[in-house]
Amino acid sequence: MFIIFGLGNPGKKYKKTRHNVGALAVEELDSLTKEKVILQKPDSFMNLSGRTVKKLLKSRKLKNQNLVVVHDDIDLPVGQIRIAKNRGSAGHKGVESIIRELGTKNFIRFRIGIKPESGKPKNPEKFVLQNFSKKEEETVKKVIKKTAEAIELFLKKGLEKAMNEFNN
Repeated sequence: MFIIFGLGNPGKKYKKTRHNVGALAVEELDSLTKEKVILQKPDSFMNLSGRTVKKLLKSRKLKNQNLVVVHDDIDLPVGQIRIAKNRGSAGHKGVESIIRELGTKNFIRFRIGIKPESGKPKNPEKFVLQNFSKKEEETVKKVIKKTAEAIELFLKKGLEKAMNEFNN
């Protein structure tokens, strides 16, 4: 069994922000997946995600290897996804929180690009809490669907197959 945790911030105010793209992908997955998984969206703010994840793993008696985290990535252009395992946070505060609480980076991550065409913003903390532009919204809808399909493939065929298919 896997726990698929979509990072984001709780509440209506943050629903359509760049930082919530992981939670939006889990919502999409909820309508697609038929596999035996636990889908979880945030009930705490991004920087405290590790506590929630640790508590969830412990309550389900699951190991870190059963964790899949879906999150925004400011280093990837809008519309791209990458799958990673056993990697550092690259400065993502939610991922840092999870690594710190679990004491390991040994879990799977589906990274969804949010970097605009103009390049990495000067104030990333403010940028991630903004809504996507109208121009970006259509691309984001497509990448959320693509992310859900990549997770489906991972669940059915394994990590290597999903990485080969979607990391190109």
